[in-house]
Order: sequence, then structure tokens, then C-alpha cells
Amino acid sequence: MGMKQQALIYCRVPSRAQEAEGHGLQSQETRCREFAANKGYEVAAVFPDTITGGGDFMKRPGMMALLSFLDAQPDQKFVVIFDDLKRFARDTRFHLDLREAFRKRGASIECLNFKFDDTPEGEFIETIMAAQGALERKQNGRQVAQKMKARMQNGYYTFSAPFGYRYDKLREHGKMLVRDEPKTSIIQEALEGYASGRFSNQVDIRNFLSTKPEFPKGKNGLVRQQEITRLLDREVYCGLISYAPWGLSRIKGHHEPIISTETFWRIQERRKDRAIAPARKNIGEDFALRGFAVCHGCDAPLRSC
Repeated sequence: MGMKQQALIYCRVPSRAQEAEGHGLQSQETRCREFAANKGYEVAAVFPDTITGGGDFMKRPGMMALLSFLDAQPDQKFVVIFDDLKRFARDTRFHLDLREAFRKRGASIECLNFKFDDTPEGEFIETIMAAQGALERKQNGRQVAQKMKARMQNGYYTFSAPFGYRYDKLREHGKMLVRDEPKTSIIQEALEGYASGRFSNQVDIRNFLSTKPEFPKGKNGLVRQQEITRLLDREVYCGLISYAPWGLSRIKGHHEPIISTETFWRIQERRKDRAIAPARKNIGEDFALRGFAVCHGCDAPLRSC
């Protein structure tokens, strides 16, 4: 009795949320294993992905691992199984590129709901099916964008929650930004400190945030400069919502602001001045009132001395 045909299973869901729910990857693998058993194949490995089907397949970790597995065993001929044509690639060009990548490695592919045929007619039908998948993906993306834009027009932020906020479902509003302590207070102190002059420049803000374990750091353990720039730019912190690609500008949001609009515009004015000053080392708790306490006689901000 000869050796059984070796098979590899590829599963994909477009998001980690579906993976966590347990009825995406697991159900695909179960169906593919049943298919392999009926064909008399022996499943050698399973390669899952939690990423959208659009774009370059080489950016999918699971698919990269599968191709590397094939490269490591050039003398072994595998069958790659997946449950639906849409799991393969929802982009016509990358669908054809992926087909060629398997062909070069001597691997054949089989699908539970589509029979591949290498005749000219079969390739034509396959191309049409791949194009249909690409169309559906783009239509879905357009629909999602339209819904997000409409919700933003109604005063609700719809992108990933900025540092200092998190999403929560509220009865009257649905999914909405809410304060996320202690992160919220860190952002408030940083922004109000810069607006008042307690932090002379962005280096001072960076030094302050570097002392906060909760604030994200780069690989070198330091706060990235682009994070500081993004922090000072975000109107969402003062309760406004803007998104230039959709023509949305300064819509009053339903979420609770972290700083006032006056503070936000004071920050923008300070950034325009671009005053260059040496980074202060004395911005810790011992000098917490710098910029907040003023002289009773002349209203000038009191210094650390």
C-alpha cells in the first residue's frame, strides 16, 4: 500500500474578532479535514490567517508560512486545500500570482466549492470568479466607509480609539469613546502643560511622557517624536471630529473632551511660534505648579525658583 497524498489546509478569516468567536477558522478547518479524509489525503499541517483577503498575499503570515513550508520540502508534492475561493485571494491580480506561486512549487490546489480546471475555459471561469470576489470586497469596503462617514457626521468617532480613550457601548449612543484612566489624565496633563508653558517645547512633553509606563514607547524604550506631533494635532481630545479625506471638519462629538477647545487652540498658537528653548530637566512632581500658579500682582506665571 503506497503512501497517502500529503495535504496542507489553509484557513482565513478577515479579523481577529472572528477568530475569537470560534466559528471562523475552526469551522473552516473542520470542513477541510472532512474533505481531505473523503479524498484519502493525510493532513500534514494547517496554516491559519486572520487578515483581509485583499492585497498582497505575501503580507499574510499564514500564507508566507505555507509557501516557506513548501520551499523547505521541494521533493514532496502537496495538495493545498481551502474551503472557499474567497479564502484564496479577493484580488484578481494576486489570485493569479498566488496560483503561479503554487505552480512553481509543484503544489496543486483544491477547493470545497470550486473545481479548478487548467483548460482555457476553466482558467477563464476562475478569473471571472476571482474578479467577482474583488468586486464584492471593494463594494463592502465602500459600504463600510459610507456607514463610518455617516456616523462621524452624527458626532461619533469611528476609527481606533486614541490613547486616553477606549470604546464602550452605551444605551443611547451605541459604541462611543469614553475616558480610559489613568491614560486620560496623562494626556490631559501633557496637553494642558504645553498650553500653559509648563512644558516649554515638545522635548519637555516627550521627557514627561517617557516617565509614564502607560504611554507607548518605541523599540528603544523612548517615546517616538511622531507620537508627540500626533498628540498635539488631534482635535478629538477637545471634543471635535475631523477627517479631511471625507470632507468632515470640526464636528462636535458626543464623547467627553479631555481638554477645552481654548486649550487646543492655545497649543496650536504655541506650535506656530516655534520658540526654541532647551529641554527642562525640572518638570517632575517637585515643579508640578509651573505654568499654573501666577503672580497676584502682575499675573505672570511663577517659575520653579
